[in-house]
Amino acid sequence: MTSQHRNLALLLLFLSTSPLLHSPFFTHAVSTFRPITLPRIRFVTGLDSEDYDDDEDDHHSSPPEVLFNVETSIHHRELQPCKYNPCLEKQEPCSKLSGRTGCLCPGLSGADKPPHAPRIQGLLPVSDGDNRGKVEIQWCAPPSVVSRYRVVVEGREGDALEFGDALRRGLVGSLEVGTKVCVEAVNHAGHSTPSDFSCKRYDLPESSDQKLLAGVIGGGVALFLLLLIAAVILWKHRMYKKAKRNSTDGLGNPSYSTEGTL
Repeated sequence: MTSQHRNLALLLLFLSTSPLLHSPFFTHAVSTFRPITLPRIRFVTGLDSEDYDDDEDDHHSSPPEVLFNVETSIHHRELQPCKYNPCLEKQEPCSKLSGRTGCLCPGLSGADKPPHAPRIQGLLPVSDGDNRGKVEIQWCAPPSVVSRYRVVVEGREGDALEFGDALRRGLVGSLEVGTKVCVEAVNHAGHSTPSDFSCKRYDLPESSDQKLLAGVIGGGVALFLLLLIAAVILWKHRMYKKAKRNSTDGLGNPSYSTEGTL
C-alpha cells in the first residue's frame, strides 16, 4: 500500500514539473475549449400559471388560447344556386331568397343599365272561361333588374300592354294568324331591344281532333301499303309455282324429244 502511495506522489511531481503543461500549444487548447451546455428540459404537468417557475414567468407568456368560431362552418359549406325559376310568376325575389338562405343568384345587370330582352315561352289561345277566344302570352324574366314588362302587338304599337315585374303571363286579346307579338323589359334606365327570342308570330296550335284525323289517315295509308306489298308477294309466289308445274309437265310428256317429234 505504501509503494502505491509513493508511485502516485512521484507521478504528480513529474506532471507538475513537466514542461508540456506550460507549453503555448497546451495553454491555447485549454483556453479555446468551450463546454457544451445542454438545453434545459421543463416538464409541465398542468395548465395553471402556478406550475411555472417564478423566474420563468417574466420571460414566457401563457400559451395562446385558440377560439373556434361557429360561423366558420358556413364558409366551408358548399354554396348552392337558389331555387328560382325565371319563368314562374309571383315568386320571392332571388335577392331576398339569397339573403335568407345564403344561396347563389344568377348574375344580374344593374338598375343603371337597360335590361336584357325577355324570352317568350308561347302564345296560347284560351279555350274556356270568360276569356275564351283570346290569346295569352307567356314569357321568362331576363337576367336584369326589371320594374315592369311591356307587350307590343303588331298593328297596335301605340296601345302597348303593361304588366308588373312579378308577372310572367298576360292576355293580349284576339289575334289573327301571323300577327307578331313582342315582350319588352323596362326599368329606370330604359327598355330592352327586341330580339328573335323576345318576339313571336301567332299560329293556331293543332287541336286534338286534327291530330286524331292525321293519325287515322297515316294509319290507313300504312295499312294499304302493307296489303299491296302482301298481294304482290302472293302473286309472284303463285306465278312461280305455275311456271314450275308447267316445266315439270313438259319433261314428263314423251312427245317431246331432242330428236324431233315422234
